Formats: sequence, structure tokens, C-alpha cells
Amino acid sequence: MKTEIKKDLANKKLHVIRRFKAPATMVWRAWTEPQLLEQWWAPKPYLAITKSMDFREGGLWLYYMLSPEGEKHWCRLDYLSIVLHDYYTGKDAFCAEDGTPNTIAPSMHWKNKFLSENEETKVVVEITFEKEEDIEKIIEMGFNEGFTMAHGNLDELLERLMTQSISQ
Repeated sequence: MKTEIKKDLANKKLHVIRRFKAPATMVWRAWTEPQLLEQWWAPKPYLAITKSMDFREGGLWLYYMLSPEGEKHWCRLDYLSIVLHDYYTGKDAFCAEDGTPNTIAPSMHWKNKFLSENEETKVVVEITFEKEEDIEKIIEMGFNEGFTMAHGNLDELLERLMTQSISQ
């Protein structure tokens, strides 16, 4: 499966589409449960470590990406709207360990939609930015490569989960 990432500079958006060979409920869990998110969110060799997660409207996911050298890159995702097993939206920002947003990179508004298609799940992500330049900055920071690598990690996780559910 291939991650498709398209820039829409006129509307200050990135559109990401990715299909996964797993049921939508399983893919939803992988995007919304910290113990599963940690297994795929960060591109290897980085790790994603959750400090706290409150998956509800008004809640927040506070986490960091741990580099192989031990550097912690803190991030937060504030959940704005959630329709269970359908989509959720949130505002993402780099931050300090206490969750205070910083300006290392632009913040982004995410809408993650989960569509069941036969035996696969199509995830459609729309990321909105305040300025066109913010899109370019995120791409320069390696967003496309990193998110594509993370999706590969998610493929591996879903395959393990599918095998476990079959063997149970």
C-alpha cells in the first residue's frame, strides 16, 4: 500500500490517503489508543512515548518522539471533535514537556476519516495550515517521509493484530 500526499496550497491543506488491510474498527483503535499509537506513530528508529492521553472532545494527547540519541521532541494533539469509528479532528503542535505549545514548527488542524472498503480501511487525512509557508516548512522538516514510514509501521502492527485475532 502506498501513502498518497498531495499539497493544496490554494486552500492551505495537505491531503493524505492511505489504505490498510484491516477492518476499520481495528484501524480506528490503532489511531486512538495510546498503547497501539506508540507502536507505529513515530518513524523508525524514533519511538513515540505517551505521557498522557484523554481521547474525548476537549481532551489531549501529550507525547514525545524519542530519537536514537535520547532527544525528546514533545508534541500535543488537542481533540476538537470525535464521531466514534468515523472521524476525529484535532489541533497538533510541538510543545514543551508541560504541553505549552512552541513555535518550532507550525501547528496543524487534522481531520482523520476512517472509511470501510470491503476488507480494507481507507484513511483520509486533511491537514489545514494557517499559511502556505507552513506547509512548505512541515515538508522540509520531513513530514512526507516520516508519515509514510509511520504508515509502514502501522501496516506491521495491523498484520500482528490480525494474526492475533485469528489465532484466538
